[in-house]
Formats: sequence, C-alpha cells, structure tokens
Amino acid sequence: MRIVFAGTPDFSVPVLQALLDSGHPVIAVYTQPDRPAGRGRKLATSPVKQLALRRNLPVYQPRSLKDPDAQQQLAQLEPDLMVVVAYGLILPSAVLALPRLGCVNLHASLLPRWRGAAPIQRALLAGDRETGVCLMQMEAGLDSGPVLAEVRTAIEDGDTGGSLHDRLSRLAADLLGRHLDDLERGILKPEKQDESRATYARKLDKSEAALDWRLAADQLERQVRAFNPWPVAQARYQGQVMRIWDAKAIDCKRGAPGSILAAGKLGIDVACGTGCLRLLTIQLPGGKRLSAADFLNARSVDGVVLE
Repeated sequence: MRIVFAGTPDFSVPVLQALLDSGHPVIAVYTQPDRPAGRGRKLATSPVKQLALRRNLPVYQPRSLKDPDAQQQLAQLEPDLMVVVAYGLILPSAVLALPRLGCVNLHASLLPRWRGAAPIQRALLAGDRETGVCLMQMEAGLDSGPVLAEVRTAIEDGDTGGSLHDRLSRLAADLLGRHLDDLERGILKPEKQDESRATYARKLDKSEAALDWRLAADQLERQVRAFNPWPVAQARYQGQVMRIWDAKAIDCKRGAPGSILAAGKLGIDVACGTGCLRLLTIQLPGGKRLSAADFLNARSVDGVVLE
C-alpha cells in the first residue's frame, strides 16, 4: 500500500514509526505548520516532522486541507490509504474520498466515549476505570466513524495524563501494526458507534488547572493526575501560584476548605469539601519540583490557607 501519514504531536510518533517498520511505503507525511514555541518564540517543528525529516520523507504542512490546491497536491500522490493520528486539522469529505481505501484514524478512547481533542485527560477526570485506542474508518463527523478494531487498558490508580498518554501511544502503534494488512485485505468488520453513548472530550484550558478546595478530595486528586504534565493543577500559596504535580486523596478531620490541617514527611494535608488532599510534589514560581518534606524544610505552613 502507498500510505500517507498525518499527525503532529509526540503521541503520533510511535504510529509513524510502526508504519515505517511495516514494509509498506510511506509516500508522504502531513503535519501542522511550524509554530513559535518557547521563550524565544522561535519556529518549532512538530515531533512528527522531526522523525519524517530524519527518514527523508516528503513533508507537507498545509494550513488547511479545505484548500483546493492542498487537495490537488494530495490527489497527485495517489495514496491507497491515509493514516491519521492526532493531526489537528479537519479532513473534509473531498480528502476522505481520495485514498483508495479511505482514511483511518487512531483515537485514544473507547469510542463513542470521549470523542474530541482531550480524551485521555477527560477519562481521568471522570474517574473512568478503563480506556483504550480505537482504529476507526473516518467520515465527516467528529470521531464518529465505524470502529474497525480496538485495544483496552485499565486506568491504574497512579496513572497521570502523561503516563496514560505514553501507554496509549504505544498501544496505538501496536494496534495498527496488527491490523495494517487486514486493512489492505478488507477483512475488518466495521461496527457502527452507538450515538446515544457518545460523550465529548473538549480541549483542555489553562483555567481548568485551578483547584477548588470546596470539591471532594478524590475529584481534586483526579484533576492533579489528569493535568500532569499539562497544564498542571495549581493553587494560591501566600500570593504565589503553587503547582501541584502529585497528590493523594485521604480521609481526615473536617476543616475549612483550603486550610492546611497537617504537614510532615508524608505530605501536606489540605482540607477539601469532603476529605483531604495530601500534597506530595509541589513547585513554586522559579523553583524546581520538591517533595512536600523538602518544601517544609525551609518553610512553616502553620495557619496557612490555600486559595
């Protein structure tokens, strides 16, 4: 098969590598345009582009695939299949119809649950006990096409947005590797999604990082885990933004939400609407991440209330 790959972030890289290892020719890679990044705001290439350039693959970076010129360019490649993983651009119907075998997408959820941009974090925030990756045939709707194959994984108590991201990325590569030849032979049976069970995983926003101490401790723990490594849960500590990288919900005596009830080697226990959130790893502006014990070596938190 002549395969075109479309993807942008780190999550997409193992799938592209699996395609390169498959023996099928990857004739082109599509990724989002270079964008300013970092303090210097210099143009940065996507992780997918970096791998493509190392392997001397043709790279295309249209701002939109709705552009007739971009569609003509893709048509001239005469692809048999287009594999899409976290590309970030909408594929219009004209593009979906170009490859002989259509376009397939690898999506990091058990569809129809968590369609959209942030399925990994939304699953963690909701307290889901299981997630996975679906290989689906793309159609005009948002992640609504029939599912061709899936793989499942348990969400462990210690999972973060980062750890689950990395595991699902590897599972996506394995899933495609197992079924790539099946796509060519046309033997996968598409299963229509149950629209009544569909949920939407909206894009993450930095404003969601602020912890509301009036909520239950287990809900706040999920927030800390889901937002590690981005945007990182935070609270106000004596007028500064305290980033909270790791925390655990525990039972404790009642206290005013945000008040620190205990602090020691085990952590810093903060009262919540229900239970306490034990802060384990924290960071102040300009400083490095510290265990709660190290943080307390230089500070007293007696009487402190986090906002």
